Amino acid sequence: MIQIAPSILSADFSRLGEQIIELDKSGADMIHIDVMDGNFVPNISYGTPVVKSIRPLTKMTFDAHLMINEPSKYVEDFAAAGADIITVHWEADHHIDRTINYIKSFNVKAGLALNPATPAELIRHVLPELDMVLIMSVNPGFGGQKYIKYCSEKIRQVKELSEKYNKDLLIQVDGGVTADNIKEVVDMGANVVVAGSAVFKNGAIRENIAELRRVL
Repeated sequence: MIQIAPSILSADFSRLGEQIIELDKSGADMIHIDVMDGNFVPNISYGTPVVKSIRPLTKMTFDAHLMINEPSKYVEDFAAAGADIITVHWEADHHIDRTINYIKSFNVKAGLALNPATPAELIRHVLPELDMVLIMSVNPGFGGQKYIKYCSEKIRQVKELSEKYNKDLLIQVDGGVTADNIKEVVDMGANVVVAGSAVFKNGAIRENIAELRRVL
């Protein structure tokens, strides 16, 4: 089954708790939590207090995407706040193998994110240790961007690597996914799809998730 992971970066923060509950009732599979530090990416979003405050509202998987430099400094805090998966960027960490194992030491699943122009082949040696690979299909830091077409080929490449090195791998795609292109993304090999604007647009969460499911 393809998992849909709404990104709360696109949520109405004046109604965040209500919208988390609505996502749960609407059949979402994960909550994608975009954490931005104003350094690795140009924007600043939110941190562990937000994760901790919404954790009691749902049993859905919390997928913390750390778009931050030196992510290992914050792994323990996000694990304690309730993250089930912690994803760090290849480009933000000098010692990625160490960080992957550090994440897993907290009984949390480990993910590795790749920016659009970062080659898929770089992850080959650590792939057996990963629970998820996140393929960024926009440049990280802003919501509402358009899907970068060449990322479809990278999804296919990661899928091929997973067949060889880690058949249980979650392959997540984040950026510009809508009802118009979600089938292409899945056909290339993704099994977890992040959607922000496509889920929260017009406040019609239930209808928007139903439309994504219909297309799939």
